[in-house]
Amino acid sequence: MRYPVRRVLHAEWTKLRTLRANAWLALATAGFTVAASVAVTWTVDTSRCPSPAACFEDTTKLSLGGVWLGQVSVVLLAVGMIGGEYGTGLIRATLAATPRRHAVLAAKAAVLAATVAAAGALGVLGALLAGRFILPRNGFSAANGYPPLSLADAATLRAAAGTVLYLVLVGLLALGLATLVRGTAAAVTTVLSLLYVAPVLVGLVGDPLWHDRLERLAPMTAGLAIQATRNYEQLPIGPWAGLAVLAAWTAAALVAGGVLLATRDQ
Repeated sequence: MRYPVRRVLHAEWTKLRTLRANAWLALATAGFTVAASVAVTWTVDTSRCPSPAACFEDTTKLSLGGVWLGQVSVVLLAVGMIGGEYGTGLIRATLAATPRRHAVLAAKAAVLAATVAAAGALGVLGALLAGRFILPRNGFSAANGYPPLSLADAATLRAAAGTVLYLVLVGLLALGLATLVRGTAAAVTTVLSLLYVAPVLVGLVGDPLWHDRLERLAPMTAGLAIQATRNYEQLPIGPWAGLAVLAAWTAAALVAGGVLLATRDQ
């Protein structure tokens, strides 16, 4: 018996949109990203620099700093898509309706990616708009060598699009790990540890060579390199290379989760 892709996608979309908490989490992704970005940009000015031009601040990256908080909502949304089903037992009904288990995970991933992309784009645009208004008032003006933030600038456009992609990859990473561990709390703890605790632990490594190597492998540190538009020599890894590292983590989590979903009993 064939199971049309459209039917599986529709089922997953229906489950996602009919749970009110998911809508709030999607809105929170945009809201937290903008709010945290406003908080960051509002507190940074040129007064502590020898001169405004000598701050050498990456205003695009600064404006997108709220993603550091917005991604928490993405993780909760992604983990809940399958962790919640394991917790309630709904996963049995889902797999009974669609025995092709890889199709279930693929549909969840597609619906999640589209939802996070939409919420992430809204948050990123809001953060850049806030930065465009706030930063000049803090001394980061065109007269001081900081052009207004604009998507017409290739580097800013890359950083903005890359940040949305970063959020999508974080969501898919969380989905894969939630499928792997089959528990909401365990999955949330694992993902947030990878994102937030790993960089702290890397910072404790004293050997410079290993510190640099591990910093390039930390999912959040590597992935957020995509936001840089200047001072590239200070990055542990290049923008696209860093996003590729995060993509590798995400692919590994989805493949491992998909294999176990297809082979173990529920």
